Amino acid sequence: MIQAEDLVKKYGSHTAVDHLSFTVERGQIYGFLGPNGAGKSTTMNILTGYIAADSGAVRVNGFDILKEPEKAKKCIGYLPETPPLYTDMTVSEYLLFVAELKKVPKKERKDQVGDIMEKIQLSEVKGRLIKNLSKGYKQRVGFAQALVGYPEVLILDEPMVGLDPKQIIEMRDFIKSLAGEHTVILSSHILSEVSAVCDHIMIISQGRLMASGSPEQLQEMMQSRMEMEVTVLGEEQPVKEILDKMEMVESYSIHPVQEEGSIKVLVCTKENEDIRKEVSVALSGAGLVILSMNRREKSLEDIFLELTAEEEGGAEDDGSL
Repeated sequence: MIQAEDLVKKYGSHTAVDHLSFTVERGQIYGFLGPNGAGKSTTMNILTGYIAADSGAVRVNGFDILKEPEKAKKCIGYLPETPPLYTDMTVSEYLLFVAELKKVPKKERKDQVGDIMEKIQLSEVKGRLIKNLSKGYKQRVGFAQALVGYPEVLILDEPMVGLDPKQIIEMRDFIKSLAGEHTVILSSHILSEVSAVCDHIMIISQGRLMASGSPEQLQEMMQSRMEMEVTVLGEEQPVKEILDKMEMVESYSIHPVQEEGSIKVLVCTKENEDIRKEVSVALSGAGLVILSMNRREKSLEDIFLELTAEEEGGAEDDGSL
């Protein structure tokens, strides 16, 4: 449905998007996940044709976004991080205006706008001026304008901004209901939003695609090493001597714990090998008492932090990066 090929975008000496390529399949919900300043908004703007990449190409439903912009953009509904609202209009006036801009047939506009307001739960405020609405309702109006014309692709930049917890849950459910009928790409720097809604996650850092796959695939990919946590009653030195001799131990670190005379050891193994038995036998044989031993599974949060660790201290993603 969407093909992005080798996209590059620079602002002076800063590279916001760095040779980024990916494919979005029809009917799926994709999450574009990255910290502030990662290049998410710039990529969204390139996908929608709002700005041009310095190099690379974007095709939407087979149409090049630069060579055939009208055909490509007809397939897209876009919700920017700051919704494009005319605040002196009422909700229904604005959405009817958007329907006219999108060339929805005149006889269909009223019914289509009414249907969308019902889906987004805007019917009760349809006669109110947009400037008098809460931030959450303004965000809903922005979402509604993206749906006008029933585009095949919806691109949503930080769609949960300004919503309260109840509204966030309702919006998540609504976005999930769009799968199949629409292809959805949503960006966020909040992991829980993406993992709760999306079939496929793309993690971006410093303008580069760091990982791509379903939540389950990402966890499996990052479990190439087994990690375990061992609490031992004893001194550091004998523990170090034992672990240094074990070939399948790739690395380890030792940390103090509150219990007197005990230490906590975090062990990483090579090739996802489970060596709990070997470690237990070796430590016990040296007279060291094992108080606990647990295998650690990486969560999506662990994966996200590991892949984007270099991004710390980057610029804010205010739409210019």
